[in-house]
Amino acid sequence: MKIKCLIVDDEPLAIRLIEKHIAKIDALEVVATCNTALKAFELLNSQSIDLLFLDIKMPNITGIEFLKNLKNPPKTILTTAYRDYALEGYDLGVVDYLLKPITFERFFKAVNRIVETTKNDVKTNESVSNEFILVKSGIKNHKININDILYIESLKDYIKINTIDGKSVTSKYKISDIEAELEGNCFLRIHRSFIINSSKINAFTTNEIEINGFEIPIGASYKEIAISFLDKLKNSK
Repeated sequence: MKIKCLIVDDEPLAIRLIEKHIAKIDALEVVATCNTALKAFELLNSQSIDLLFLDIKMPNITGIEFLKNLKNPPKTILTTAYRDYALEGYDLGVVDYLLKPITFERFFKAVNRIVETTKNDVKTNESVSNEFILVKSGIKNHKININDILYIESLKDYIKINTIDGKSVTSKYKISDIEAELEGNCFLRIHRSFIINSSKINAFTTNEIEINGFEIPIGASYKEIAISFLDKLKNSK
């Protein structure tokens, strides 16, 4: 599975150089290129992008401003001729910050972590792709692939299972029982009312975790376990 890349830069030569670097790495492919943030926004909303190469100095809106306004940005590598924005870029959670002219050696170092992480994610997904749970809702038994679950919410005597297709299944089930059933997979209890699929995390703070646009609180009783997991997640980058 290739990592789909979008290059955003107002300099044609800079785009061509990144394209040449990408062409040398089998795991990467260029899906599209553009020279404005507005066009990039359109592409991100119409295509699946895994990795964004984003120039900072562009007309009308800078790459930093553009990134700040993206709700769920893909993994991003900033590209620029200016050192001044490095700290602000890292505050936005970018993968790396490449100074122009970008050498292949430096480029490879930046993308290799993403390539290796993606390989591990694929292995994890493959290992659970055939695993599922059966959940009864009403008179129907629903077969739900474990890897499709985003998070599970407790509603007193019921649970609500939210999946990647935007659907949900509500079933009379104790959250502690579903927690035990999912043990050994990539699920984490972060609140008395929430279990999350840790592989679906988009962003997080010490108080909440964001998955697919949903902000899920970290409960006081679960904070130590959650923070420990999140620290390991940060250190694995």
